[in-house]
Amino acid sequence: MSASPSDEILDIVDERDHVVGRAPRGEAYARGLRHRCVFVLARDAEDRVFVHRRTPTKLVFPSLYDMFVGGVVGAGESYDDAALREAEEELGVSGLPRPVPLFKFLYEGGADGRQTWWSSVYEVRCTLPVRPQVEEVAWHDFLPEAEVERRLDDWEWVPDGLDAYRRLRAHRAR
Repeated sequence: MSASPSDEILDIVDERDHVVGRAPRGEAYARGLRHRCVFVLARDAEDRVFVHRRTPTKLVFPSLYDMFVGGVVGAGESYDDAALREAEEELGVSGLPRPVPLFKFLYEGGADGRQTWWSSVYEVRCTLPVRPQVEEVAWHDFLPEAEVERRLDDWEWVPDGLDAYRRLRAHRAR
């Protein structure tokens, strides 16, 4: 039997993204400890974006839509390694090319501002047939980016992913 996601050990980081300690994921979330996450925009051969709805059992943002795959960076793990691991896990594939790093930002969200994590945004091309994890993904499809844009105000998106997506649009515009 595997350990609970809340038991996963994370590096705790300061405002400059330097490691200052370690804590279990559940404690990091409960106490609002700053940690690291990766966001990977996955596109298929037709340049459509992988979009999914999270399962209701997810620890954070259950049942919301997301245009990124990704998650927390484990203790001692690099952003790049986490991006590849998370993309392969969530898409249910192996042999993906390494995701391309685009930019980093500090996400500060939640009603109390206690959800805070350093976020590294990536992009990857996935031409393999996807088999997303049923414990993570309740629904998925590859959508044209224009359709994603049309759904931004209609669907309930994970707040950190929506923030990352808006920053990605600004990054591309530069």
